[in-house]
Amino acid sequence: MPVLASVTLRARDAVRGVWREAAAFGVVGALAFVVDNGGYNLLVFGLPGGAEGGVMRAAPVWASVLATGAAALFSWVGNRYWTYRHRHREKVTQELTLFLFVNVAGVAITAGTVFTSRHLLGLESVFSDNAARVFGWVLATLFRFFAYRRYVFVAP
Repeated sequence: MPVLASVTLRARDAVRGVWREAAAFGVVGALAFVVDNGGYNLLVFGLPGGAEGGVMRAAPVWASVLATGAAALFSWVGNRYWTYRHRHREKVTQELTLFLFVNVAGVAITAGTVFTSRHLLGLESVFSDNAARVFGWVLATLFRFFAYRRYVFVAP
């Protein structure tokens, strides 16, 4: 019985630790989502009520890349100094390089959904752009969570 109790306690602690980590990751991700989608909408559609659109209205895929890049930088700071503060590497440049590599894949996932929506499906509305970005964001977020845990923010 003591062995079973020990295994049960360790499993419970591991699950609790992952849930805390996932919650902090979720908060950072939610704020990065605001940076990303807010930035994208400002770049492509401009300020609310503006008739002419944003400065990158003719380049929505590049606007997606730029907005997601800004959100990724925000995310690295939040995850490094809050979510994974006990797991970050001593070599900041190595960690940042891995983080950026993972986020390039995340940018490709998010921009790929916009590309698919705009260029393959021919959809150009605010709703279709944002639906494509939300779908891409969900896919990229799942990818990032597992990649950060496995490759970027590793326990010393």
